[in-house]
Amino acid sequence: MQIDQKPLYMDVATQLRELIYQRKLMPGDWIDEKDLCGRIGISRTPLREALKVLHAEGLIEIVPRRGSRVSILDDSGLHELFPVMATLEGLCAYFAVKHLSQQELEILEAMHAELEILAGEGKVDEYFEVNHKFHTTVQNYAHNRWLSRITVELRNVLLLARHRQLEVPGRLQQSLEEHRMIMDAFRSGDARAAQERMNHHLCQQEKSLAEEAPEFVEAMSQRKKSDDSLVA
Repeated sequence: MQIDQKPLYMDVATQLRELIYQRKLMPGDWIDEKDLCGRIGISRTPLREALKVLHAEGLIEIVPRRGSRVSILDDSGLHELFPVMATLEGLCAYFAVKHLSQQELEILEAMHAELEILAGEGKVDEYFEVNHKFHTTVQNYAHNRWLSRITVELRNVLLLARHRQLEVPGRLQQSLEEHRMIMDAFRSGDARAAQERMNHHLCQQEKSLAEEAPEFVEAMSQRKKSDDSLVA
């Protein structure tokens, strides 16, 4: 029996993606190809192919004659993307409710129970991981490959900002309350309510960043302007 194996560059892309998600590579950080090749134990060819994959996902920016850096979302980028993401995730919730089986509902219930515990313990990083899994699962339960594809790409771009908003004082509990409302809609089979509440949940993330974590948005904007001036 032939076993399909992923190309090496795809494994490298996965490792780089995790470094970005874990904030070991921050927005604006330039990629040190020599260092990464040494750490991972690969040549530059699979690394550069992996960077192309992450560039297509919006996580990496390739700058001619300079190299590659982790993408920076400035103020305008955040305000443009969050409403789009809210619409997409709202649609995911709507279609998920329409197709949801009892077994799938139980899986969502189990993840929500984890969120309740983690929020109560104030564990932001762990909450973020389970929250990400919850949203991805809802997206999968929508059973719409085109919606899923677009949602995945934008979620990758917004991931760091969505983590930062959970660090705003009071936001963790607020996020949990929003999840409770979403779960109520799933339990009752109300697709329209699920859509509206998921949309609201994403809009609140943007609002939290804009109103209570402006230093994060401003820092990203200033770093992008500074780096762009050096590249120009």
